[in-house]
Formats: sequence, structure tokens, C-alpha cells
Amino acid sequence: MSTPHNRANPGDFAKTVLMPGDPLRAKFIAETFLENPRLVTDVRGMLGYTGTYQGHPVSVMGSGMGMPSIGIYSYELYSQYGVENIIRIGSAGSYTPKAKIFDVVLATGAYSESNYAVTQSGDTDDIQKPSEELNNALRASAKKQGIPLIEGTIHSSDVFYREDSGARPTYWEVLRDEKGCLAVEMESFALFHNAKVLGKHAACILTISDSFVSPEITTAEERQTSFTAMMKVALGAVLE
Repeated sequence: MSTPHNRANPGDFAKTVLMPGDPLRAKFIAETFLENPRLVTDVRGMLGYTGTYQGHPVSVMGSGMGMPSIGIYSYELYSQYGVENIIRIGSAGSYTPKAKIFDVVLATGAYSESNYAVTQSGDTDDIQKPSEELNNALRASAKKQGIPLIEGTIHSSDVFYREDSGARPTYWEVLRDEKGCLAVEMESFALFHNAKVLGKHAACILTISDSFVSPEITTAEERQTSFTAMMKVALGAVLE
């Protein structure tokens, strides 16, 4: 039972899938943390692996960038492959000094201007919510490992390169101050919406990779290999 975007067979995916944006990060996680990982899909270079973590089955697969991409992959995992839980693990740009480089953020909601939800199902809510059950598993995992989490609403944007209108306050200051957005990424709104529509579970934890309020920035290599705190929290949640 392959799809146009996934060549895996029935049963190839575990009930829980960790989903970074970058397929090479999926490969790194599988080869670094999973026991006996095997490649189950590589269509369009979007690598997906299944193995075990401390004896528990778990899969990891890239989502690509943006809501259309994660929208396709997560919908197919939920609807065609029997996946129950997807935990997005990604990078984000901070909107506030409270979230610094390499801090780990747990999303309690994803705000977006995107038309994804209204187009997909007529849902006009501009904040989509994660699974509280999955969030509690992530909180428990982080607590056991002594990894602090910053919790709050995140901004899921359709646009990475956004033209500066010159208006003050800036759009991101408005999102921070009026919507309570801690940071920006590009996928979770669609993931949370798909889970809601299909009766599944979704969550998102993010590592701050750059900041709108600080000049610090991480390299592509650091983002791929050094976000180990976030990865350990997500993997630990599989055990909860």
C-alpha cells in the first residue's frame, strides 16, 4: 500500500513517528538513537526509518519545509499507515529574549495566517492545538532527563522571506505581543489540524536556532546534529 509520496508497506511505520523537517536529520536520528533502524521509504529523498528505542518501536521521517509538505506526509501517515502519534521536532526563530539559542520550546498552540485549515476542512480557527496527552508525555520525558522546556504558542508561517513593510511595531512584534507567539516555524499548524480532522495525536517541540531579538545563529550542521536535547525529549516520550 504505497502512496504517490511513500513506498512503505503496511506495518512498516510504528504507531509513533518523530518528524523533523530535514530528511538528513531523520537519518541522523535513526542511525544515532534507534536500535536496528531500517529505511522504509525514500520517495523524493524524504527518508523514513523504523527501529526501536529502548525496546519500543518508533519511526522517524522527514516532513520537508512548510505546511503543504508536512500536510501531505502527516495525512498519509495517519490515514494510510495506522500512525497514531506524530511529534514534530524542528528548529524555530525566537521572537522574545525569553527563548534563547538552543532552548527547547514545547508548543501549546500554533497560530497562523495560513489558509491550510479552512481550505482542508472549512476550519476557521487561527490557532490549532496539539494533543495534551502527547504534550504531557513530552513534559514527563523532559522532567526525567532534567531538560527545561519553555511552553507557549508558536507562529506557523507560510512565508520565510518576508518583505519589510517598514511598519512599526513589526509584524513579529505584533504576533509576540498580541498573540503571545514565542517563536516562528512553518509546519505545526497543518500537523495539528490534520491530527484534529483524523482523530489522531500531534505535538511539536522546537529548538531555537536563530533569533529576531539577538544576533546569534546556528549552522546547518549544528541544526542537524546538535539538537540532541530536543531529540532525547521526543524519544523519551515514546517510553511514557
